[in-house]
Amino acid sequence: MEIKINEVTYSYTESGQGQTILLLHGFTGSKETWGNLIKELELNFHVIAIDLLGHGETDAPIDDERYKMEYAAKDLSDFLIQKQIDSVHLLGYSMGGRLALYFALAYPAKISSLILESCTAGLNTERERLARIEQDTKLSSMIMNDGIETFVNYWENIPLFSTQKNLPKSSQEEIKQGRLNQSPIGLSNSLKGMGTGIQPSLWNDLNQFHKTTLLVCGEYDEKFCLIMGKMNEKLKNSEIIKIPHAGHAIHVEQSEKFATIVSGFLLEREKEEIS
Repeated sequence: MEIKINEVTYSYTESGQGQTILLLHGFTGSKETWGNLIKELELNFHVIAIDLLGHGETDAPIDDERYKMEYAAKDLSDFLIQKQIDSVHLLGYSMGGRLALYFALAYPAKISSLILESCTAGLNTERERLARIEQDTKLSSMIMNDGIETFVNYWENIPLFSTQKNLPKSSQEEIKQGRLNQSPIGLSNSLKGMGTGIQPSLWNDLNQFHKTTLLVCGEYDEKFCLIMGKMNEKLKNSEIIKIPHAGHAIHVEQSEKFATIVSGFLLEREKEEIS
């Protein structure tokens, strides 16, 4: 399905009935990466998975400014308005988790609950931010100058994704093909406009968010488990779950376990609303 939001055509899938859960994928991902989770959730919920700006079948604007968090979040808000959806359970992974958190803080009335998988609230120091911006700029140049295949070969071998080498070859090939199918300008501009360095730090705003929040990390992803543990301390109404035998992309590496946890969390929220 397609919908035009602020001059950008967004692609999304929609299935199931009930309360709405909106799924936001990570960098180099797409709505397709949620396949296993959607099958589980659509039994009880109205599930929307959207291709974020510059990813999948959604447009990839030339101007990297258009990818900034404030514009990406407004697109999501306007998407919900067009779809006549007042509020959602929002789930975001990695880059999509950062956007989900930004959206939840900017539009709290539109949030029923929040689920964040393997993400951060941003970088705290100017030194960290500048170093990350420099790193993302280099990656952006690699995509545009050396081509998407060179970039994907590099990206799939970074330490963050080392645990994905344990997946079946067919799954690894599917992930790789999904990355190769991305728009080079879309990925490049996502790094420049929505990268961790360029995004505003949200750490000081976490204690203002009161909606029920679930933080999920994989036990092998020590860096993000540490980060999310600190987020859990600052959030008012949150819990953190560490998934055994999983790295960064839990919904891929432990898809059934992840689906069970997410579904259970959402059904619990539904029970609370009824009572």
